[in-house]
Amino acid sequence: MIMTLPLFSTRTVPMGAKVALVGYMAYLSMGIANYEAYLPMMNENGAFDLNYLLLMVGEAFIGIIMGFYVSIIFAAFSSAGQFFSFQMGFSASEVYDALSQVENPLMGQYFNLVAMLIFLQNQWLQKLFLHGLFESFKSMNVFSLLDQKESLLKFLVSGLSNLFADAMLIALPIMGSLLLITVCTGLLSKAAPQMNLLSEGFPVMILLTFGVLFAWFPEICSFFQRSFMTGVNNLSIFVQGFNKGV
Repeated sequence: MIMTLPLFSTRTVPMGAKVALVGYMAYLSMGIANYEAYLPMMNENGAFDLNYLLLMVGEAFIGIIMGFYVSIIFAAFSSAGQFFSFQMGFSASEVYDALSQVENPLMGQYFNLVAMLIFLQNQWLQKLFLHGLFESFKSMNVFSLLDQKESLLKFLVSGLSNLFADAMLIALPIMGSLLLITVCTGLLSKAAPQMNLLSEGFPVMILLTFGVLFAWFPEICSFFQRSFMTGVNNLSIFVQGFNKGV
């Protein structure tokens, strides 16, 4: 899960820090994990069989699923910046985003950084470990995932659908304002072609976008917090929905 979580999966985080965090979380989870799910994987002489190896591979797969779901939540904020970057004239200003490790417009990278700060400041990382990782030891394993693979697919598909819905909600006020400015500049350019308002409209759009962001920034932060709360709660409900044992 550490290798797929945002921020921790980047190359800027030293591998020693990742290994230390994994060892620390493994030490804490030793007293919480439900080992009854492992007993059927042992033979009468106490040795483990092939099913136990599959169980360990399944634990890694569960961590990948959790990290991928959190990445979907962060992708909504980055996608929101991409939606209106073209309208405000920042579509060509793509730079390498160290957090998402892809080429990202400046506004998408800005939203991604703000979301990461809110994620760390409000202790959602600790809640993810407590409500997601520790609960998975009690109710999930690779065999339960195979038995309920349809529930897993529905959970991931719902996360992807919420990605585009949240991104549209974040970008909709800015996109609506930029649409009105585009229509107004188009009408004025038809009325007075010598003014060449289409070329002068990009600075106006950029100033308007920053003005809307400045006025709407507290609501954006509140929306980020609600998105994390909904995502972590959905992940906790999904994990607790699996039956215990094999």
